[in-house]
Amino acid sequence: MGILYLFSEASLEVKDNGPEHWAKRRNLFKDSKQWSSIGGSSLTSSINEESGISEDSRSVDMATRDLGDKGFYTETFHCASWIYSGDEVSPTAGPVPPGLQPRTVTIRERTVKIWKGMGEYPWGFRIQFSKPIVVTEVDTNGAAEEAGLLVGDFVMAVNGIDVTSIPHSEAADLARQGPDLLTMTIGSDIGRGPNTPRPTCRGYLHKRTQSGLIKGWRRRWFVLRHDCCLYYYRHKKDEGRKRALSSFKLEGADVGGDPSLGKPFVFKCCPLSANRVYHFSATSNLEMKRWLDAMDRAVHPVTQNHVWVDVTRHNASLPPLAVKNPECLGLLHQIDRNNKDTWVQHYCTLKDGCLYFYAGIRSTHALGGIYLHGYTVREQSLGSKKSTIELKPPSEEFKTFYLCAENPMENKRWILSIKASAKKWLPYHQAVQDYMNRPPEETRM
Repeated sequence: MGILYLFSEASLEVKDNGPEHWAKRRNLFKDSKQWSSIGGSSLTSSINEESGISEDSRSVDMATRDLGDKGFYTETFHCASWIYSGDEVSPTAGPVPPGLQPRTVTIRERTVKIWKGMGEYPWGFRIQFSKPIVVTEVDTNGAAEEAGLLVGDFVMAVNGIDVTSIPHSEAADLARQGPDLLTMTIGSDIGRGPNTPRPTCRGYLHKRTQSGLIKGWRRRWFVLRHDCCLYYYRHKKDEGRKRALSSFKLEGADVGGDPSLGKPFVFKCCPLSANRVYHFSATSNLEMKRWLDAMDRAVHPVTQNHVWVDVTRHNASLPPLAVKNPECLGLLHQIDRNNKDTWVQHYCTLKDGCLYFYAGIRSTHALGGIYLHGYTVREQSLGSKKSTIELKPPSEEFKTFYLCAENPMENKRWILSIKASAKKWLPYHQAVQDYMNRPPEETRM
């Protein structure tokens, strides 16, 4: 029988993160209100000590405009299946498909909220007497399963009260005697399995118009994203640069072919959120089938998040200095895509392949962040700046990000940290291939 090794997050060592080092960084951040590069380009700071506006709200418009509707840019994570490998990435020490051999468990905290159900066991899960408390059973179609609780999760806190050192019965009483909304801090293994990719599709389609004096078909650039929403733009080049002309959610929509208009390769979509029928025309039967397959998956989406998504949401709800064992933190400046000479200042925290953006060091929560799956990072000159950090995606359909620290040495520090953090995640097919290609284990007798 294999041995399962468990390492808590608190036991991990963080290099170059001594108290004096980060104290200096905090003081530097507090004292800085504006930063100028060697090239002399201007910077719009999100910090204004004399403003009456709360710190978290000052740069939220800029951050969400660049990072997506919900503040986080997650496209590369949801377009493929990824598995967490931990600190070591190699054919012999890397991740392997679940169940093939014992592996190190990587525990991260997340928040799970369960609405009380009906019946004798309204929460829908069972816990085992141990320290920490372990979830041993989750009822099918129960309240706990709907909330994302998993067998093997560790219960760290119940309704804000730490339960890692109290008896099992007391923890159960906290849940029973509490409100109808049970809030638990859960320790989950983020490397227990890969995520399930979500549907994405891009391309030109002709859309039937329903406004104006002239009825007809207009060629538009359509984007189906992992959030199961269909967006369309006037041109391909407008994606990522301009706001979509319109968008609607596909979940629950009626989608299918429609030969009634007398035009080939026509299909329709009736969203639940709109009182109209959209008609689209593709250039071939194969292209129509590609869109219908992707849209059908979006109509019936995967509702269960991978635990790591919940972990990032938990971390984003914390102040920047409350994120446990960050791999790097400090000031970064992000280029404003609408004004290439303007850089917006953020306080940033890097953890497990996610870069979190805060309005400032005293923020209560993150404005957003970037999932770094598949991204490569390098030092790059940009305009008048001789040294910036370029985050390059695995393909051109995803966004490229440009960041800059206070000086080239700080850029190098961030680049090394981001490289190491992004490498903690491997495409699942690569992890399987690495395992299959590993050297055979031999014992000399």
